Amino acid sequence: MLKLFKYLSPYRLPIILVLFLVFIQSLSDLYLPTMMADIVDKGIVGEDISYIWTIGGVMLLISGVGAICSIAASYYSSKVAVGFGQRLRSKVFRHVQNFSLQEFDKIGTASLITRTTNDINQVQQVLIMLLRMMVSAPLMCIGGIIMAVNQDAKLSLVIVVVIPILVGAIAIIALKGLPLFKVMQVKLDTLNRVLRENLTGMRVIRSFNRTEHETKRFNDANVDLTETAIKVNKIMAAMMPVMMLVMNFATIAIVWFGGIRISDGEMQVGSLMAFIQYATQIMFSLIMLSIIFVMVPRASASAVRINEVLDMVPEINDPKQPKKGDLEQGFLKFEDVTYHYPGAEQPAISNISFEARPGETTAIIGGTGSGKSTLLSLIPRFYDVGSGRVLIDGVDVRELTQEQLRAKIGFVPQKSVLFTGTIADNIRYGKEDASDEEIQRAADIAQATDFISEMKDGFQSEIAQGGGNVSGGQKQRLSIARALVRKPEVYVFDDSFSALDFKTDSKLRAALKETTTDATVLLVAQRVSTVMDADRIIVLDDGSIVGIGTHRELMITCDVYREIVSSQLSEEESA
Repeated sequence: MLKLFKYLSPYRLPIILVLFLVFIQSLSDLYLPTMMADIVDKGIVGEDISYIWTIGGVMLLISGVGAICSIAASYYSSKVAVGFGQRLRSKVFRHVQNFSLQEFDKIGTASLITRTTNDINQVQQVLIMLLRMMVSAPLMCIGGIIMAVNQDAKLSLVIVVVIPILVGAIAIIALKGLPLFKVMQVKLDTLNRVLRENLTGMRVIRSFNRTEHETKRFNDANVDLTETAIKVNKIMAAMMPVMMLVMNFATIAIVWFGGIRISDGEMQVGSLMAFIQYATQIMFSLIMLSIIFVMVPRASASAVRINEVLDMVPEINDPKQPKKGDLEQGFLKFEDVTYHYPGAEQPAISNISFEARPGETTAIIGGTGSGKSTLLSLIPRFYDVGSGRVLIDGVDVRELTQEQLRAKIGFVPQKSVLFTGTIADNIRYGKEDASDEEIQRAADIAQATDFISEMKDGFQSEIAQGGGNVSGGQKQRLSIARALVRKPEVYVFDDSFSALDFKTDSKLRAALKETTTDATVLLVAQRVSTVMDADRIIVLDDGSIVGIGTHRELMITCDVYREIVSSQLSEEESA
């Protein structure tokens, strides 16, 4: 957890101020019982009213200073902790933005969300406690012992006996409870993952009548987390009753032996009252320390998880000296490319070589799992090739910065993703400074204008979270418009027409052909009708290229392509 505290560097002055305020507050709390003893022993017993008023006034003043310091310390400690949490969340978020898909696969989305929210919140809460208590608790404990000894050294032997008992009880409870906090965080990850899958897959769950199954999954994860939380809280709940029991017996012992010393004339009543208060302060300071000992390990478990994210080095990094292309813009080339997913025995794609030129449409077709989407993911460096090279404009994509590279590409993913906001905002996501005319033109080409104009507010109509208020085909057309408004050198369509009807598909491809005359178009599709007019068709099978050519050429030379065509088209259509 100390490793994370480097993010507190901008808050040095407020932290020093908090520690100073807590120090003053603690001194005032320690001094008040001694003054109360003086009022009793000198003012009340001596019937000196003026002394009572004088000391009472000083006590009010000291109490007021202590209260002001306490309020100010709470304010600044909260401000420091909240600022620390904000900086840390921003740091984690920015770091995660640099992750490749491999890092996301390693940690998992649900775990990343938990680490960015719940785990950072745990560290933030402990920081508030530390700022308030790491000075106050030791000072009150040590100062209380000194002041108690000052009131009566012999009676202090009661405290000497009680403190080891309290420390032992805290240690036993902490050792049993703390390991379970780490387990709780893992189980919270599991609960988040189940909940996320349930919410995002609601349509599938309902369509297959799997509501009860998913409810059981959630309940199992929920009960598992709850049982662990109850177990931890039962252990920790024992701490307060044990400590209060010890404190009460200590108070009884102090009153018992203190009464004897008063009757023997070795102690005054005011001193006994002050001694009881100091004993109480010592006990409560130990309780405060026990709370810190409970919360710090729990926060440490969270800090370890946060550090795992921050220490994870992205496998895909920008080169120190990026290059510039020396060929025509948009020229794309694969040279003997092979890629393995981490842990996989067989490569997802192997020995892939082809060229895609500006003004041409290169289509990729193949069966499920043939490596089509994997191949496209290597172009914008979502993954890096295992061997071989992917070149744009004659430069290896690994020798360009990710920003340089992706500025050249208009990527339309297989699963359309829309963001909360207006339709115009979603299209403008491809180009921040796009004008209304550019947005309109992109929507026209993507065949999206008709359904947009039918919506209540047109381009200013709101898109619900995840695009829940538009159909699959409408999502795809908006995703295509988002890529078109970018006017990139290379268009990459990863099965982006699958939700479109044949008529819209045909009109969209015709409009694209007119628009992308100067750009390179890569198109993955399942439909033969979508790819048969392409300048070049690449046929993939089990991660390898088994055919390259036009539709007519492949019908003659490629058995795999003929099988795909015959499964979708009649003899007349395939001709």
